[in-house]
Amino acid sequence: MIRRLKYHEIDFEKYTKCLENSEQRKYSASKLFLDITSKRKWEILVFKDYEAVMPVPFIKKFGIKIVINPKLCQQLGVFSEKDDIELNELFLNYFKKNYNIWYYAFNDKNTFNSSLKKRKNFLIFPEAYETVRKRYSPKRKRKLRLDEEILAVSEIREIKMDEAYAFISKNMIGAKNKNDKQEFLKIFQDFDDSGSLSISVFLYKNRIINAIAVFHDEKTSVLLGTFNEKEFVKLAGSSVLIDSVIKKNIVNKFFDFEGSEVPAIEEFFRGFRPELKPYCVIENSKKEIVKNFFNLA
Repeated sequence: MIRRLKYHEIDFEKYTKCLENSEQRKYSASKLFLDITSKRKWEILVFKDYEAVMPVPFIKKFGIKIVINPKLCQQLGVFSEKDDIELNELFLNYFKKNYNIWYYAFNDKNTFNSSLKKRKNFLIFPEAYETVRKRYSPKRKRKLRLDEEILAVSEIREIKMDEAYAFISKNMIGAKNKNDKQEFLKIFQDFDDSGSLSISVFLYKNRIINAIAVFHDEKTSVLLGTFNEKEFVKLAGSSVLIDSVIKKNIVNKFFDFEGSEVPAIEEFFRGFRPELKPYCVIENSKKEIVKNFFNLA
């Protein structure tokens, strides 16, 4: 009942239709998002005639295919008209038996009988901006009230990736090394070229001190990255930028913070009073990956 299709075998029209009509719809499972983040290294599991689908991204190490969510791709999982715990278990069992899994994240709608580790994500649902703003924490509201002297010499502006490249590169946190940083920058550039990325910057005295990268599709705005000059953190430019994007889009779109397991970042996100939406993950150590390889061979 479940088939495994390589990239060139996928009927992308049927895949997209299943995804867009699914209860679990996620921007990160779209062809555009996966093509860019995984460099087209993904395939799918499909139930019957695309009644349910599960995208599976991978990398290759020493000729071994290893499943791992690509950079900036937080959630994937099973997509179907209605989330079905038994169907999800069917996919899960097939997945675990046929793939060498390093790290894979299901989506926040997928439910399982199996016990799986969970991670945190935060969403603001579409609603009138005034209602959303009222829920912000008192601390976040204070941060958004900039002093008159700061307002007089500051500005919010949207710019292209090539204009923001140097600032983002300099202030990127979390990249493991130079190559890792270049991969992130390439993804941002490709999203910008596709027309799906906005870069908002906070200028103070004509100098960029904060920037945020936001991915957009028809139903979601997604915070892919925040970049800050450390010496100006107290000016709360990132809060102002995020609030600005929420204000522009929240009536019609979800705002997705893309979660974090880092306490300080989680606290920052919670100041906007989003809803906690945990999701299930499979995570294996390198030792377990080697062991699984011999079991699958």
